[in-house]
Amino acid sequence: MESATGRDVRSTLPEGLGAAICETAEEIAALLRGGADTGLPVPGSEWSVGEAAAHLAQANELMAEIAAGHVRSHGDGTPQSLAAANERALAAFDERGAEALAAMIVAQAEAYLKARDESATDGTVATPLGPMDPDVLGSYLLTHMLGHGYDLARALERPHMIDRARVELTLPFLITAMPRVTDTARTAGLSARYAIRLWGGARFGVTVTNGAVSVSPQPPAGPDCTILIEPVTFLLMALGRRKQWGALARGRILVRGRKPWLAPRFPALFKAP
Repeated sequence: MESATGRDVRSTLPEGLGAAICETAEEIAALLRGGADTGLPVPGSEWSVGEAAAHLAQANELMAEIAAGHVRSHGDGTPQSLAAANERALAAFDERGAEALAAMIVAQAEAYLKARDESATDGTVATPLGPMDPDVLGSYLLTHMLGHGYDLARALERPHMIDRARVELTLPFLITAMPRVTDTARTAGLSARYAIRLWGGARFGVTVTNGAVSVSPQPPAGPDCTILIEPVTFLLMALGRRKQWGALARGRILVRGRKPWLAPRFPALFKAP
């Protein structure tokens, strides 16, 4: 990404992504170390802390193996299939110890970075959400860790690790994945041009044409609706961790444009996997 405010999202590996992956993994591990109660429920989830941490360890390993060039099947990209694949994987993996899982989360994040550094893969890799550039996979890994790291922090009543800089590093993945998680029932018959602008940061565009969704690194010319949103709120909404109405009430979302009524429809156009 460019360094100036208002920069566009780029599809290549952003500067700082490797450090963010390592630091996020370490911060998640710090939540677990020192006797974290892995039996606590995760708010808004059917998983316990131990199950969520085990899922993170498995997912980090999956992405490290994909980066290393191994073909791994994990659902077909739909929310239902991914949820079923996650449950099958958890059932086959019985580690729930906080210290052991903390070590695995860190080790597999480092394994991804090592594999990416050593890989000669040039095209795309097959991921649980479809083909991606190998570097976008790293943004996917960070996004996934931030979502579940947030869940663990809430369950353990500790501060979460999401900040504006890390949110911007998730954008290469998000703009790749958004067309693949479209709720076609919600987009049917809709035509609209959205500009999404994070406060003090990046921007991108979402265009819906007769129900078909495309996402671009630059906002469209003459958007129907411009949504200005606080970055942490944006990511939590994108991951299904926060609803828009509370964010609107707290002034974390601002809307401009000739069709502002399109803004409330936007989050429902996508299903978080």
